[in-house]
Amino acid sequence: MNRQLAEQVANAILYEGYMLYPYRSSSIKNQQRWTFGTLYPPQYSEVRAGTERSTLHSECMLQISNGSKAPATVHIQLRFLQLDSADECADRSSDFDVDPARELHSFTFRFAGIVGTLSIACQPIANHIFKLIIEATNATPIPPDSHRESALSRSLLSAHILLSAQNAEFISLFDPPPELAEAASGCKNPGNFPVLIGNQHERDMLLCSPILLYDYPQVAPESAGDFFDATEMDEMLTLRVMTLTDQEKNEMCANDHARNLLLRTEQTAREQLTKTHGTIRSMRPLSDSND
Repeated sequence: MNRQLAEQVANAILYEGYMLYPYRSSSIKNQQRWTFGTLYPPQYSEVRAGTERSTLHSECMLQISNGSKAPATVHIQLRFLQLDSADECADRSSDFDVDPARELHSFTFRFAGIVGTLSIACQPIANHIFKLIIEATNATPIPPDSHRESALSRSLLSAHILLSAQNAEFISLFDPPPELAEAASGCKNPGNFPVLIGNQHERDMLLCSPILLYDYPQVAPESAGDFFDATEMDEMLTLRVMTLTDQEKNEMCANDHARNLLLRTEQTAREQLTKTHGTIRSMRPLSDSND
């Protein structure tokens, strides 16, 4: 189990879209947050209309180790951001342990101004194989006529789930064994994507991500840190940050994450550009037809 590697990816997911270049609150695109995987309060009008969600529903499969004397357990960590102010967010997480031998589990979690529930159903589908059905719900009450900014202050931003198993292994939903292909295709995951995470070929950790990923995602080793701006490249954003005016940089400093990004870029820009420019992941020979 490589918890550190898994948390690197999970942290990148947590802050993806948190702020966008040019990283200042006066920028139009930073005046409306759009982080992936937001769970709004159920009374929010967009949830009632069916265009937004208050619940993260995820299904995955778990294989219990055959012959192990120790019982199987699954540790579930729900992670999200909570708005502290118009410009700042706080990391939140709640941890729960589950016994797959028990059919149902139910938990409640609370933070400042937020209340939610987590339910887990464990269904046997084959010998030593279980389906886990996980639902994380924002149950925070708000007035039905609340506007979006008010609803966001009681929402779970970038909500995702990190699972780790002891004496059990998760089944890949992207590449399941043939005998479990039908069961894997039957797993319902609206708006999230369960993928194996950690060291390649290990199956003791799973990330239910609001962003489409494949098994064993990794943070690029040459990346100096978060740039937050969805789908952009580190090299491009490094160059862009260096072209900001002094006024724009001063405005960036009003946000802790943006200020740290600015300081890091100004101090290590040359090193970052050297590492990221022209990076090649792998080489393959040209086919004979392309000679």
